[in-house]
Amino acid sequence: MPPLHRPEGPAPFVIGIAGGTASGKTTVAHRLGETVGAGDVAVVALDAYYHDGSDRSAEQRATVDYDHPDALDWPLLLHHIDLLRRNQPVEVPVYDFSRHVRSEQRRPVAPSPVIVVEGILALHDRRLREQCDLKVYVDADADVRLIRRLRRDVAQRGRSTEQVIDQYLATVRPAHVRFVEPTKRYADVIVPDGDGNERAVASLLVLVREVVEGRHHPNG
Repeated sequence: MPPLHRPEGPAPFVIGIAGGTASGKTTVAHRLGETVGAGDVAVVALDAYYHDGSDRSAEQRATVDYDHPDALDWPLLLHHIDLLRRNQPVEVPVYDFSRHVRSEQRRPVAPSPVIVVEGILALHDRRLREQCDLKVYVDADADVRLIRRLRRDVAQRGRSTEQVIDQYLATVRPAHVRFVEPTKRYADVIVPDGDGNERAVASLLVLVREVVEGRHHPNG
């Protein structure tokens, strides 16, 4: 298990991975971590930083636009990324998507040579972009993303097919057009066809391995 505190050494290399809902960005992020190795890549998901809705009724929580930037606790997220960049550990919230509240649990994340921040709005906030050494946008066709989201939310988040489609039309698609798609212009790398683009993913893996190797052996 990697140490929870690394007071010395170079700052982590931070990669921001954005893209539309169910574009494959989460899969890409976790492939980086799983392929390079535990302890060398830490993944932080924006989905963990939704505001706690426990002070609202279930009906009120269901009406929140969770694809809007205001749904996220940006101060906490930015604070955590800043701590990780300074080689300090953090405790990331655990969000209960079935009830739209934060769990009492926390997920400890240790500082690592590479920090991956992933989410639909990972490139939206200027302050977060400025903390990223590499900005990636994972692209995929809208129909593919909708089908993937439908399968995921029904299987993993306790939603009905009708609920997923209604939410997609009411908030997900409008937010994508307004807030997510425009952030593509900030990306250093665009990955077409989502996580199915093996060449693009392989290139990212090469880069991450080089960064990790450089952190472990800074003098060559």
